[in-house]
Amino acid sequence: MRLPPPSTPTQLLRLRLTRSALSRSAVSTTSPLATSTCPSSQRTVSTKVGAATITPGLRFQSLLFPPSTAITTTTTTTTTAFFSRNNLSTSTTTVNKRDQTVKPTVTLAPSTPVVLRASVTGLGLLFVLGLGLGYGITGFLGQKSTEQQELPSEASYTTIQNNIQDILDDESSTTNMSREIAPGRPGNLTPEQEEKLKQLWKLIFQVCGVSSPSPSSESSTPAATSDDVSIKGDDKKKKSKLSMFSRKHKKDSDDTTPDSASTASGSMPGSPAIVLNASTTSGDDDKYNQLSKFHETLASQSPAAIRETIWSMVKHDHPDALVLRFLRARKWDVEKALVMFISTMNWRDNEMKVDADIMRSGEGGAAEAEKMEAKTSEEIAKKKLAIDFLTQTRMGKSYVHGVDKQGRPICFVRVRLHKQGEQSEESLERYTVYLIETCRMLLQGSVDTATIVFDMTGFSMANMDYAPVKFMVKCFEANYPECLGAVLVHKAPWIFQGIWRVIRGWLDPVVANKVHFTNNISEMSEFISPEKLPKDLDGQEDWEYKYVEPVPGENDRMKDEETISKLQAARAELVKEYEEATLQWIQASGNSEELKKKRDAIAEKLRVDYWNLDPYVRARSFYDRIGVLLPGGKLDPFLEGKKDGVSGITEGVAKVGVSDTQADDVD
Repeated sequence: MRLPPPSTPTQLLRLRLTRSALSRSAVSTTSPLATSTCPSSQRTVSTKVGAATITPGLRFQSLLFPPSTAITTTTTTTTTAFFSRNNLSTSTTTVNKRDQTVKPTVTLAPSTPVVLRASVTGLGLLFVLGLGLGYGITGFLGQKSTEQQELPSEASYTTIQNNIQDILDDESSTTNMSREIAPGRPGNLTPEQEEKLKQLWKLIFQVCGVSSPSPSSESSTPAATSDDVSIKGDDKKKKSKLSMFSRKHKKDSDDTTPDSASTASGSMPGSPAIVLNASTTSGDDDKYNQLSKFHETLASQSPAAIRETIWSMVKHDHPDALVLRFLRARKWDVEKALVMFISTMNWRDNEMKVDADIMRSGEGGAAEAEKMEAKTSEEIAKKKLAIDFLTQTRMGKSYVHGVDKQGRPICFVRVRLHKQGEQSEESLERYTVYLIETCRMLLQGSVDTATIVFDMTGFSMANMDYAPVKFMVKCFEANYPECLGAVLVHKAPWIFQGIWRVIRGWLDPVVANKVHFTNNISEMSEFISPEKLPKDLDGQEDWEYKYVEPVPGENDRMKDEETISKLQAARAELVKEYEEATLQWIQASGNSEELKKKRDAIAEKLRVDYWNLDPYVRARSFYDRIGVLLPGGKLDPFLEGKKDGVSGITEGVAKVGVSDTQADDVD
């Protein structure tokens, strides 16, 4: 029977491969078994199919049976499977111990064509390579032909360029956003972080007695009153407002009395009583004894008083931004963040009286106390405190000027101006808190940290005072968490090395990692642009600290009780509106984007509203008088908007004709 001629490239390739194999083969019909020896590997190859024996050529033998690299010392039989087109053939290879020759026997199915099975692996490999090469060439030529026929027009090129530019713009905007909003801030929270924020707000509201005004709350079980519940800490305490902070462990949950596990006052409808495992904050983690302050606050202050302190601390900040500071400081542990948050409120309201005294009196109140005729011991102490406070302010021991490369306000501390024992410890603490709170007024938008530069020029051991340093460390770690962006210690002498070892031992590792030592303008320029750095620090800015005394009458608005009452009532409505929106956000299930936008809108109203109230609750500072802090919360950190040719002094202050005071004028 004669086969038809090949009609396809595949058939033609197969025929050529077959002819090549036959030309290199020796066919014997006289013996049922024929052998061929491969010189390179000294193998004897025998193939038996029916009555015909085919011995492949050397090239196909090398493909079928590669040279052996290891010869065993015992007779071994190995079965090898070869992939054929229609079936799976097997071969048995025998290794002879004496002559060390390999005798594989390949058995093929009788129905398989003899020629195609002679070199199944070699032919299959060549067939696949040839077929793939053919398809590749054909596809390439076809694609080339298509490209030549359909060249893109100029409009198409323009469209492609526009699409690429859109992608780059999107990436650029994403990068800018990531730079503008740091992780863990409002607008840049992961779902897990957002859930933590909800949990903390829920606990804060329960502490403050804030409940949902929805009708369902009226029909629900009444919340426990302050006389019905108590708090149990390490020692028994008197009756308090909330029961959710009772120390309750799993092992003694069965014998808990109603007093220790009752529903929290002001809890939301349908929400279970929350038990805070406050014992987890004890031990080494409670560095500043905040757990004790936490219990003390709940036992001594009413929910309304705590709530008022919280909102007075918010000021112009986004409420979420304030709460998130404590969450980040406590590594997103909600219970620890709550303990830190409430203990800070106690510190502000009871210990330091930040808003009611320090910021309300300010520099103007100190100037009045300095001039009064002190007769009683109380008046004498008050006058001495005012003198110490103003002495530090006038000499510019610390001052805020400009911003660093990341837009953070810079607080410069000239250490050489401090002498141990010249001012009382209380005045040093008041001055430190006043400066931190004033610097907070200069934070705007996504900038929520500041940079401190300790100018160590001319430092000696007479300038070293551990007490104020320790107080400053406590402030930033316990009461102003996440407020430090960077700390630069500039031109520290060699004697400071031993002092630094002591101070570093007080610092939290996170805070310690923010401390950088600089020795020249080149190293300083990594953080602050040289043209924005004063000349006394080898910078290029022609600016020098000159204190401007308080102007008589600058705080008269703080005496307008009627206006203050109206402004505070309007702000109270905004606070209530924000709390209600937050309660809805906490209770919402699924996507709550609309509620987020609503809360952000109210937060913006609170920010704007604070600056209307600010002149009535905060005494004017040096930065208000020189024009760094402008009405409405606007900032001019480098005094670029100077008026009337007066160096940095605002129009109102310039007309009064106030004299400047420099550090050299202070004895």
